[in-house]
Amino acid sequence: MPKAYWIGARMTIKDPDKLKAYAELAGLAVSEYGGKYLARGTKTKTFEGPNQARAVIIEFKNMETAIACHDSTNYQDALKKLDSGVERDLFVVEGME
Repeated sequence: MPKAYWIGARMTIKDPDKLKAYAELAGLAVSEYGGKYLARGTKTKTFEGPNQARAVIIEFKNMETAIACHDSTNYQDALKKLDSGVERDLFVVEGME
């Protein structure tokens, strides 16, 4: 079964305090579901499209686990803390075997 990856991209941070509060709770939810951060706020270089100020990649054991983490009470509580503190694209993509 292929792994799955949450991708957070095209982020515009509007409220760093909300992002910090979200990150603390989101990190707990990700850990609970066995997620592993592969990139989180590290350097980016845009080759095409809009500049990426920040990107996040999280690996999960499979698509079902990645979706369950997103839909979990703990992650939804984290999203409430984020409120409108960040504009971003967030999606999950299934890896290749």
